[in-house]
Amino acid sequence: MIRLACVATAALTWIAAAGSAPGPGDWPYWRGPGADGMAVGDAPLRWSDAENVKWKTDIPGLGHSSPVIWGDYIFLTTAIKTGAPAPAAAPGAEPAAQAGRGRGPGGGGPQVEHKFDVLALDRKTGKILWQRTAKTAVPHEGGHNTYGSFASNSPVTDGAFVYAFFGSRGMYCYDFKGTLVWARDFGVQMRMRMAFGEGMAPVLHGDRIVLVFDHEGESFIVAIDKRTGKDIWRAAREEQTNWAAPLITAVGARTEVIVAGSNKTRSYDLQTGKVVWEVAGLGANTIPQPVRQEDLVFLMTGYRNPMLMAVRLGREGDLTGTDAVVWTQTRGNSYTPSPVIFDNRLYALTDNGMLSCYNAKTGVPYYHQQRLPKTYSFKSSPVGANGRLYLASENEDVIVVKMGDTFEVLATNTMTDQVFIATPAIAGGEIFLRSKTALFCIRQGA
Repeated sequence: MIRLACVATAALTWIAAAGSAPGPGDWPYWRGPGADGMAVGDAPLRWSDAENVKWKTDIPGLGHSSPVIWGDYIFLTTAIKTGAPAPAAAPGAEPAAQAGRGRGPGGGGPQVEHKFDVLALDRKTGKILWQRTAKTAVPHEGGHNTYGSFASNSPVTDGAFVYAFFGSRGMYCYDFKGTLVWARDFGVQMRMRMAFGEGMAPVLHGDRIVLVFDHEGESFIVAIDKRTGKDIWRAAREEQTNWAAPLITAVGARTEVIVAGSNKTRSYDLQTGKVVWEVAGLGANTIPQPVRQEDLVFLMTGYRNPMLMAVRLGREGDLTGTDAVVWTQTRGNSYTPSPVIFDNRLYALTDNGMLSCYNAKTGVPYYHQQRLPKTYSFKSSPVGANGRLYLASENEDVIVVKMGDTFEVLATNTMTDQVFIATPAIAGGEIFLRSKTALFCIRQGA
């Protein structure tokens, strides 16, 4: 179902800035302006609770989505508990949506009503400028007990509008003043593996937003018009649960949407939705987003049957077992964090804190499975700026590593009692760190 918000005519006028290129001070997408984890410009090297913290803002509810930034605005999503759990199933019965899942760390059983909120903050002060409830609902299933949230899908912005995706709870377009322009309910209640929860970011290119609904039901990919929320094309996918956001990239005269998958990674023509090429080989639980350098795209899984693949672009058809797969690696792969690509070096961080750096063209490691100085856990993806790699851990520390052929820790920055699951944003010389409870702005000399 598509519904247009009842808004003023001016809010429905698509201003010229929509779709404009981000500036050096913008971070419009959870993996940065180039979808490669790299920022433009510099970032602080050292900070602490009392040093170089420009501001801190407490964020209501819980969300592991990353902040996105344009101009003076920062946008976040969160989910706030508002009520009691739904009634439990009768003894001996299990709701159909939960059957066979939710055991172990997964979030099975009755859920609590939540408000699904979009927030805009003032970049200079951290003040919450507006907060809008996109939807109030009881989720049909939960998430991972430690790492799940009902607001894990990071928003995206084009400089005039912010697009907030809540997965099974739909998608919402707001202008920068907080006016709802359109809302879209896709009529899907996703059934994620082990009820581990949803969390795939939307991807924006030109006038199109691409969303992937890969789950234990009928999976599909859809391209919608960012101006209206209406379908442009939709394609069924033979895939199970997937958390790996698509990569949209130009290949010759064609723009392709590359979607990792445990069955097959597929590339779709952005204009038509037709499959351009596909390749098998990734393991289960696809989470890291693909990244690209020149004519190579890098695909990675780190759970069951881990695999890192460098695949040459410009081909068509089934590339499995062909020379289009340039090199592979099965050790030291990330399960959750997405890789960073810069200056012919591919950086991969494991969830238990081992960092590898590869020659992107050959796959030869500059260093491999290098342990950090302390024992850490990671779910946040690395980000890079000015020759430094920033690793935000679950254990209070953000570790800064030198980018290059040799491993060197430059700084360890401790934020007392903070747990970082969301990926940081770096823009305009500032680092924006979202913990489980707050958003921090880090700036040199603050």
